[in-house]
Amino acid sequence: MIVLAFALAGALWGVRAARKRNGERLDLLQYGAGYAIAFAILGAFVTIGIERLVS
Repeated sequence: MIVLAFALAGALWGVRAARKRNGERLDLLQYGAGYAIAFAILGAFVTIGIERLVS
């Protein structure tokens, strides 16, 4: 769940960053996908860290 939440937040942040730079539709998609992937990886590390602390 954490990974999905991070991916969604990353996608929204990416779209916002592209809009701030006056990007077109494909720019919004590319930034959204790139940020979503990066945030999902970060979310995976957070999940692993939490699992190791709890167990």
